[in-house]
Amino acid sequence: MLEVPDWPGHVAGQHVDVRLTASDGYSAVRSYSIASAPNAERRVELTVEGLPDGEVSPYLTQELAVSDHVELRGPIGGWFVWRTQQTEPIQLIAGGSGIVPLMAMIRSRAAAGSSAPFRLLYSVREPGAVFYLDELQALSDQDSSVTVSYAYTRAAPKGWPRPPGRIDAALIANTTWPSKLVPTCYVCGPTPFVENAAGFLSACGNDPDKIRTERFGPTGGKK
Repeated sequence: MLEVPDWPGHVAGQHVDVRLTASDGYSAVRSYSIASAPNAERRVELTVEGLPDGEVSPYLTQELAVSDHVELRGPIGGWFVWRTQQTEPIQLIAGGSGIVPLMAMIRSRAAAGSSAPFRLLYSVREPGAVFYLDELQALSDQDSSVTVSYAYTRAAPKGWPRPPGRIDAALIANTTWPSKLVPTCYVCGPTPFVENAAGFLSACGNDPDKIRTERFGPTGGKK
């Protein structure tokens, strides 16, 4: 959680650039999606997946301490966003850490008291890899207008109806909004995942203009 005194505010789905500079002057910049809903405290929450061989994430997840400073640029982005004025059905599809900007949308919906119906299809390796598990469960329990479906690619819970595997056309057809409802779809994750999911959505009759995508590169930065 970062306190940004001059933060201009953001819209769910936007991201920021974080710059770290070493004592020898070397600097590295990474892009991270904003996980928090807009708030009056001018605080920005980032969810960073620590990568053992990463250049930036180990510092952010293990060394960054309260009162430390980082350089921040943003908010950035205007296409892959959900605005509280939207009332149409919303379909969210996340792969791994691609859940972060979609979580900002879910949180923004709750904070705004929106009644727009949301569905989330979340693909993860195994149950222990789910981000925001308790929060997602609580939200779906409290609000029938928010439904969450999981797809496990490597290990599924005992008794899970679907064997481990990647998302496919049948899963998309069975868990997402019917295209006749004209949902706006947001897909975020690794590039192959996003391309496959977007293709399945199109095959189900969704207008390509209603499918918004955000791709992540191997280091966790956006491309």
